[in-house]
Amino acid sequence: MQAVQSEVGVHIEFLLEEPSTEAVLGKILPKILSDDVSFYFHIFEGKDDLLHKLSDRLRGYRQWIPDDWRIIVLIDEDRRDCRALKQKLERTAHEARFVTKSNASPNGYFQVVNRLAIEELEAWFFGDVEALRAAYPRIPESLQY
Repeated sequence: MQAVQSEVGVHIEFLLEEPSTEAVLGKILPKILSDDVSFYFHIFEGKDDLLHKLSDRLRGYRQWIPDDWRIIVLIDEDRRDCRALKQKLERTAHEARFVTKSNASPNGYFQVVNRLAIEELEAWFFGDVEALRAAYPRIPESLQY
């Protein structure tokens, strides 16, 4: 997907593990971001590829990235230890000398946001009532109607 450019404002670089995430974000972001926000998707060949290349990619960004740009790293949790995975993403960003949203400075400044997509949240997004009920048995069956 090509970058959506704005005239002025913030730019967001998305580092994504797969094209399906790009497809969803490509539809949603233009509807929820203001016109002065531009973005670009960098698609990797799966989570392992993204994790393998993340350190080099972030060190490369560190050399030239403007202060008003943001980087969002979005990967699936895939039944891994989500705390350990998030710590790995945070550590990689810190080693590249970035401030993350989780460690924002006192004035709120950050450049990297690390996020995990958790299966149950995906089920909510896609409206998979059966998956939701399996994860959360107290959800009424009538939710699908």
